[in-house]
Amino acid sequence: MQSREGAKGLSGWVSRHRIELGLSLRMTIAGLLSFVAAHLLGLVQVYWAVLTAVIVMQTSVGGSLKAMFDRFVGTLGGAAWGVAVTVGLPHQGVAATGVALAVALIPLAVLVAFRPGYRVAPVTAAIVLLGHLGPGGLGQDGAVEAALDRVFEIGLGSIVALLVALLVVPARAHGLLYDVARGALALMADQATRVLAGVADPIDSAVVLSGNDRIRAAIERASASADEASRERRSYVTEAPDPEPLVRALRRLSHDLVMVARVLRTPLPDAVRVPLAAAAGEVAAALASQMIGIGAAISGNSALPAPGPLDRAFDAYDQAVAGLRREGLTRALSDEDVERIFGLSFGIEQIRRNLDDLTGRARDLMA
Repeated sequence: MQSREGAKGLSGWVSRHRIELGLSLRMTIAGLLSFVAAHLLGLVQVYWAVLTAVIVMQTSVGGSLKAMFDRFVGTLGGAAWGVAVTVGLPHQGVAATGVALAVALIPLAVLVAFRPGYRVAPVTAAIVLLGHLGPGGLGQDGAVEAALDRVFEIGLGSIVALLVALLVVPARAHGLLYDVARGALALMADQATRVLAGVADPIDSAVVLSGNDRIRAAIERASASADEASRERRSYVTEAPDPEPLVRALRRLSHDLVMVARVLRTPLPDAVRVPLAAAAGEVAAALASQMIGIGAAISGNSALPAPGPLDRAFDAYDQAVAGLRREGLTRALSDEDVERIFGLSFGIEQIRRNLDDLTGRARDLMA
């Protein structure tokens, strides 16, 4: 019995961490293959190919493509600039070498400050510039050869990493995006329940702010995955739809929840709180169910949920607000309280519209 439970627990852990385990496997294979290939080709410094393969390997194919491009372009530019400074600026003494090193590093350091992906460029330039110094140096005439060796070694590691990313347990950025979007929608479902409960009872501002932070972090992860997915589309690695509309829809929904939470930071007047509480609770439950259902559909685990329960909940809330007007319950309220009530209705209506838009985006993805 214990062995079966242990096996089940291990299987569950592997399923939860399949992305991390896949990356670990690809990284290991890429490093080993780069080591073998570099030795077979007789490269001077094998470790550059191995390090590049390990560094370039990312969670998705799109991430690996970006890392490979940045590292190779950075190496090429750094090597070329290092050769130019080595040949064009004599530096036999320590002071002259320091000046040459500054000339080599300053422009590349500025480049890296604005484009961090090219941080290998100043490293390569420094190696090419300083490689001829010391008793075992290459000599100034060997700078070009050293630069070409570096480019070839890093190019080899990049190519091996890309092939492994495409062939060994490949992880497409679109799939990662859909998983992250599902997680973001689950967080928003909890937040919708938490925020709309503020119609009946005061909300805990600290808990709501913490929920907003988690949602924001999840959407930023979705945005990063969308960038990688777009790169895969541009590189013809996949024919999946444009991922940006999905991220925009998620971001708009999160903004709607923030807007509703701001309205409910102060409890509503008792005259309207009681009539609206039940309808708001129905809206919260229907929203949470719809968001979780859309997340499951996006990640490929089910069909899109039917909109009927959500439409009925929104209609019931609209009728409750209309009842307030009909019975004249808002006449005795201050202008500020009236604005908050209608601001809440506007926020809920925005959630409905943006959730409909998200459903359309999900339908496009599933098609």
